Amino acid sequence: VDIEWPQIRSWPIKYGSFFSQQDVSASAKVAVLGLTVATNLFGEDADPTGEIIRVKDQPFKVIGVMSGKGASTSGENLDDSVLIPYTTCMKKLMGTQNIQNMTISAASADEVALVKDRVSTVLRMRHRIFPGDTDDFMLFTADEIMAMRTETTRTMTALLSGIAGVSLLVGGIGIMNIMLVSVTERTREIGLRMAIGAKGRDVLLQFLVEAVVLSLVGGGIGIGCGFGLARVVTQVWEYPTTISPDSIVLAFAFSAVTGIFFGFYPATKAAKLDPIDALRFE
Repeated sequence: VDIEWPQIRSWPIKYGSFFSQQDVSASAKVAVLGLTVATNLFGEDADPTGEIIRVKDQPFKVIGVMSGKGASTSGENLDDSVLIPYTTCMKKLMGTQNIQNMTISAASADEVALVKDRVSTVLRMRHRIFPGDTDDFMLFTADEIMAMRTETTRTMTALLSGIAGVSLLVGGIGIMNIMLVSVTERTREIGLRMAIGAKGRDVLLQFLVEAVVLSLVGGGIGIGCGFGLARVVTQVWEYPTTISPDSIVLAFAFSAVTGIFFGFYPATKAAKLDPIDALRFE
């Protein structure tokens, strides 16, 4: 990054100082640590100013530590970063001569659109892009990035909802088929129950309860798999996950509704059996 990074991000220094314009011009091997990095390497509340760290086997002198910042708009943990002069990164770590992206801060929110237009004009001029030609760069404001992320979230939500709907449909059809087979195999049992006084609603309730129990067992297994997957994501990818009690209740509710909906037809078929025909069934 450049020397304006703390100002652009409104990110104060906790220990030491940020690198200077001289450090940038000289491609100096100096580094400023994010709070998470400093804690992991040197311990909590330690001031590592003056210590030496290695980045890609290159020694860097720690000249400061940033205060706690948290996540950026892209979800990146800014505290888990090492800041060095961009010239040092280009020449001594990446071996490149081109800057891939820039972060620019307007003086106020009202000037964001104006700054974007001026930056676009300067870049088109320096890239020798003639009027009417397509830009070879992309500019996004924070609001546009948030809008894109919101749209992406909506798309992913719709996609996952569709997958969940198809899963419920397939699971429900499976439950219905199992219950239909169960009704066929237990026809004589149903006839015997009716012969000794069971009413149609008793048989209907029996098979509905079985369908609901079957779906709830499947829902419980799914919730258990969800807990396990969340734990794997947290431990392997170090991505924090939470499972709310509301989502568990909702999952069980959907399981119960699925069992009742798809188990109703087999239960109705069982309740409408004629006792005499059922007793004769082989």
